[in-house]
Amino acid sequence: MYPVPVVMVSCLDQDGRANIITLAWVGTLCSEPPMVGISVRRERFSHRVIQDTGEFVVNIPSEEQAWVLDRCGLVSGKTLDKFQEFGLTPVAGTRVRAQLIGECPVNLECRVRQVVPLGSHDLFIGEILAVHAEEAVLDSHGRIDLAKARPMAYGSAAYWGLRGEIGRQGFSAKKGRSET
Repeated sequence: MYPVPVVMVSCLDQDGRANIITLAWVGTLCSEPPMVGISVRRERFSHRVIQDTGEFVVNIPSEEQAWVLDRCGLVSGKTLDKFQEFGLTPVAGTRVRAQLIGECPVNLECRVRQVVPLGSHDLFIGEILAVHAEEAVLDSHGRIDLAKARPMAYGSAAYWGLRGEIGRQGFSAKKGRSET
């Protein structure tokens, strides 16, 4: 599958030490209750933290944050405070101890509901307990406007931005195409 969403997941260990991991194996899993899945390699520092605490925050960065997103994925949080090193603002969550990244326009506070071993990665299924979105990325109906939020995707070893709407859901039916 390509491209895939790319996000920064923050977590907080039992001793209060925060970490950020860049992940591209991320996706929506359920609408009711709202759930998201993140796949993390077992040897990653964040894996142990999320496993031990049972919570994490999915922070959806904008295109302007590509550099910091990439850097957070290239260095380990075992010995480095990524919030401090990259000038990111930790913001207290409302439902979980893990901190939100203040610079990200959208944040999802999650509690682990299930862990599924898959092979090289474990899938953490998280129930979304709270959603935070900057006012500046919302449309007039209070929904996230992708053109304003400017999320990124990952594919072919590169980060990609969105270039605008191609068509609304159901537009293919209007053109006489069958849906599968």
